[in-house]
Amino acid sequence: MITMTRKFRREYDKTFRKNPTAANMFLLLAELADEHGQVITDEKEIQRLMALRFDDYRAYQLGGAK
Repeated sequence: MITMTRKFRREYDKTFRKNPTAANMFLLLAELADEHGQVITDEKEIQRLMALRFDDYRAYQLGGAK
């Protein structure tokens, strides 16, 4: 479970304005990361997890509409 800090939210918002899919990939990777920030997986698994985690991976995911 990730802790939503202002810094994280700012980075997510900045990325979301440029590329919503990339911002949600950033969110997914943050959710998957261990305490050292490492994610051990492969491209196919990331694709599968994106499909499972997000109904619409181009939609804003941090609460409240953007």
